Amino acid sequence: MSWNQQPVRFTSDTITNQNNETIMNTKSDNGYMLLFRGTDWQKGLSPAQMQQVADQWMAWFKGLVDSGTALAGNPLEREGRVVSNGRVCADGPFVETKETIAGYFLLKVKTMAEAEAIARKCPGLPFGAVVEVRPVAAECPLADESKTELHIAQH
Repeated sequence: MSWNQQPVRFTSDTITNQNNETIMNTKSDNGYMLLFRGTDWQKGLSPAQMQQVADQWMAWFKGLVDSGTALAGNPLEREGRVVSNGRVCADGPFVETKETIAGYFLLKVKTMAEAEAIARKCPGLPFGAVVEVRPVAAECPLADESKTELHIAQH
């Protein structure tokens, strides 16, 4: 059985699988996500330069993981599928190459300033990579909004 076919259990702030392992958490301890944008920033670099930047990137990530600062991170494939309500899945993403999300890091830091300082060390920045820094929401904004509206309606 693949991970997405396992029975899951929902609680107020977690989703767990049949082994009682948390597979999604709706709460956050002030985590931040770095979203790496652009899939063609390396154009114009020689193969040796690309390898050098790749090695620097991996060393940067390894250092963040070893220090407990990065909890997860991966590059993303260039191709994907776009799913919307009532429509056929389509190949995508359909944004300009410079805006495509190429990968991410999930950071365990307390402040936006800490996350930005880490983002500024991205080895791809000098070559045109862009890093978007986003706080991970403590709760789904829709859930928070519905709780507020429910509270107002009840009073």
